[in-house]
Amino acid sequence: MMNDEIRKNDQVRMTNYSLSTPRADSESWEDAFWGVRSKSIGSEFHDENAERKVYDLEERTAHFGEAAIRFAKKIPQNPVNNRLISQLVGAATSVGANYCEADDGVSKSDFKHKISTCKKEARETKFFLRMVATSEPGLKSEARVLWQEAKELHLIFCAIWRRTQ
Repeated sequence: MMNDEIRKNDQVRMTNYSLSTPRADSESWEDAFWGVRSKSIGSEFHDENAERKVYDLEERTAHFGEAAIRFAKKIPQNPVNNRLISQLVGAATSVGANYCEADDGVSKSDFKHKISTCKKEARETKFFLRMVATSEPGLKSEARVLWQEAKELHLIFCAIWRRTQ
């Protein structure tokens, strides 16, 4: 099979991640790390008592970036955390900035490129939230809420990217 055919069939990834890993295993790993059993988490993103808020994606990503900044201000400063804070804020705010760029894209390929950057930044945000949760266990539940929103945004951008031909 030629490389292009393999990539087209999505059978090869840049990392050694196994595609045969069932989704249930991934979710149980996430539950084990974050220490939660229920998928319904009350948060500033999903208020269970209010009617479902409808945001356009630009507003949702801006709200996410603002929440990440507020969260970063709660993280105690030390040499380890300072690096995590800057990486977290950079990645989380970049999601929305790149979405604005994609929305103003001059071509379909420009749009797709910027959406792929949004995907990467959302995934990077998830990574740094996990690192912050490890560094500061007292902030784990708050990091989990942001991590869940980053995960949802990542899935949204993946869907947009796949549908852009």
